[in-house]
Amino acid sequence: MAFRRALNVFDATMVVVGGIIGSGIFMLPSIVAQRLPSSGLVLLAWATGGAIALAGAFAFAELATLFPSAGGQYVYLREAYHPLVAFLFGWASLLMIQGGGLGAVAITFSQYTLRLIGREDVSVSVAAAIAIAVVAAVNVVGVKPGSRLLNVLVILKLGALAVLIGGGLLLRPAAPAPPVASPPSPAAGVSLLTFGTALVPILFAYGGWQSVNLLAEETNEPRRTLPRALMAGTAIVIAVYLLANVVYLSVLSRPGLAATATPAAAAVLRLFGPGADRLISAAIAVSAFGFLDLTLLAPTRIYYAMGLDGVFLPALGRLHPRFQTPALAIVLQALWGIVLVLTGTYGDLVDSVVFGDWIFFGLTVAAVFRFRRRFPVATRAPGAFRLPGHPLLPGLFVAAALLVVGGAIQSNPKRSAVGAALLLAGVPVYAYFAARKAKAGGPS
Repeated sequence: MAFRRALNVFDATMVVVGGIIGSGIFMLPSIVAQRLPSSGLVLLAWATGGAIALAGAFAFAELATLFPSAGGQYVYLREAYHPLVAFLFGWASLLMIQGGGLGAVAITFSQYTLRLIGREDVSVSVAAAIAIAVVAAVNVVGVKPGSRLLNVLVILKLGALAVLIGGGLLLRPAAPAPPVASPPSPAAGVSLLTFGTALVPILFAYGGWQSVNLLAEETNEPRRTLPRALMAGTAIVIAVYLLANVVYLSVLSRPGLAATATPAAAAVLRLFGPGADRLISAAIAVSAFGFLDLTLLAPTRIYYAMGLDGVFLPALGRLHPRFQTPALAIVLQALWGIVLVLTGTYGDLVDSVVFGDWIFFGLTVAAVFRFRRRFPVATRAPGAFRLPGHPLLPGLFVAAALLVVGGAIQSNPKRSAVGAALLLAGVPVYAYFAARKAKAGGPS
């Protein structure tokens, strides 16, 4: 049974934008401002993060034309290195990268939604678990319903950000800036590694462009559609993020931005006065719900590919006979996210996300070099997308990935150690399934 090809260029572009814009842009700019001493460096860091994300999107566009298969990044790692490397990526995605992110964003969605409807007496964890279950059900019944829901949510979150950006660029603040008693004072000199620590939250906020590659077999003409969606979606997000930070810095100042944990709400409060911060609360709730939808729409195709390869639970590699979706893979990710929110352990994994994610980002983009030797450009189909600036652009991306992993270790060595331990725990799991596959007569 094959996937249903239901996604067009617009759908795929919304997957890219929805995969990147979560709740990060509403809160993470304050952390960046705490780590850098000037507004100019803050904007430079966000522009640098955008350039890195665009370089990654270029690389993933080339890889998508070589392997337009469900599983995306998992397939690239398997073909470039060894099935163990691809398995560890899927293992990390399930337990940390997607699992921890799913739990954290479900909690964020529930907190803001319950506050908006005046039901703060309801358990946040229970509401988060219900939200995950609802989104999982939508995605089980078909890729198009999940995509349509995502399209609506992405447009709503872009609308809210447009109000924030338009107000910041066109209006004078309606309220005076609050005094900053003791703003954080980062050192005047900024080393490369310090700049790298500032890039950690930025690249977390930019992460997600690769989600559309996971849906290659559900996309119309993937060799044409995926590169267009990757370029357009990433460019939209870079513009939105830079303009949002210009507004934060102009309305709040760098010290004021560093001193608030909720920069979007603080900026809207200054621009539009009391009561307007409910707009941002609603925007964060919508954005978080969109991320839940995306997490259960795209990354679950990784576990489908693992099951199909026989290196994980084989049942994950089967499609639902009616809906043509990897229903069991969706249910597995949803159940793990529900366990994390009900036990309160998602936070321990979220801090490991950047560490694990960027190890595999670096390896994936480095695979471009291997595939250029294995599949020379001259032998590829006419018009096939090629990453511009090779070998400089992918080389700089791999260097940036190393810098980010180093920054993640420096800023949170304990959580990075947790991430490394969880990765290593996947080795015996892979060995078990590989041995079982070999015994059954399949290639290891």
